[in-house]
Amino acid sequence: MDSLNPIPQVRFNYHKTGQAELELIGLEQLWQLAESGQHNPCSPHRVGFFNLIIVESGCGEHMLDFQNVPFEAGSVLFVQREQVHAFDLSSHPQGKVLLFTQAFLDQVHANMRLPNFTPTHLNRQHVPVIQLDAVHKLRCGRLLQELTEEVSSPNTDPLLVMYLFCSLSLLLNRLRPEQHQQQLSDAQSLLLARFFDQLQANFDRVRDANWYASQVNTTYKTLNKICKLATQLTAKQLIDAYTIIEIKRRLVVSQVTSQHIAYELGFEDVSNFNKYFRNQTGMTPGQFRKHHTQP
Repeated sequence: MDSLNPIPQVRFNYHKTGQAELELIGLEQLWQLAESGQHNPCSPHRVGFFNLIIVESGCGEHMLDFQNVPFEAGSVLFVQREQVHAFDLSSHPQGKVLLFTQAFLDQVHANMRLPNFTPTHLNRQHVPVIQLDAVHKLRCGRLLQELTEEVSSPNTDPLLVMYLFCSLSLLLNRLRPEQHQQQLSDAQSLLLARFFDQLQANFDRVRDANWYASQVNTTYKTLNKICKLATQLTAKQLIDAYTIIEIKRRLVVSQVTSQHIAYELGFEDVSNFNKYFRNQTGMTPGQFRKHHTQP
């Protein structure tokens, strides 16, 4: 593992899914995998795809970008692509994990109405978990069962998979308190996804919102409007929020110095890096690292 990429990266397994863009696995498969020593999903790792974790039994705290999110039976956790997370499997939880890619979302958007999977996690007010009541546990359970059967069928119909996924997403979206503000069209959703792709690829060298607008063939005004509509943050605030999250990830997971991280992320010197981090978080990089790495 080199210092430029200190966080383990998990990519979508196209071979396992037969080149499909969606996979369903049981939580019990993860703790069995962890106990076998083949892979440890309980260690922090970055995912290049979306995770929808639906807990049917068990409890614990899921680590999501170094915040511990409590869960119990009936919890649904939303993990965005490129987030760093770690499972808590100590209680041997039961449930389902729905894995899907941005390409799958693009396919669905082209065929039907779908809630926007926008980077709301960059807003500090974002809540990454909801708790289902008895009625919604049953409804989600039925949809998950249908989706599981269709995905595993030898004659699976991709359109039916999309419809079932949409039904589940729309049902869960209704229960998310911050999501009522999303009013994006399909074209706006696609543009925001392209902006986020560019941000992930270039945040370490470019933090100018005008540059990102030009990369996705739009104006700063239009990009800003879409960002605010989806996340309540301006384009510049999204850029800064993503940069800060990435700095936090490297501070906690890697062993490199603040000076090295500053160099990796294109800061002229470590004093500018420290000032930028303090302005955004209220603490120095050293204080943040100490707080999150203490036993």
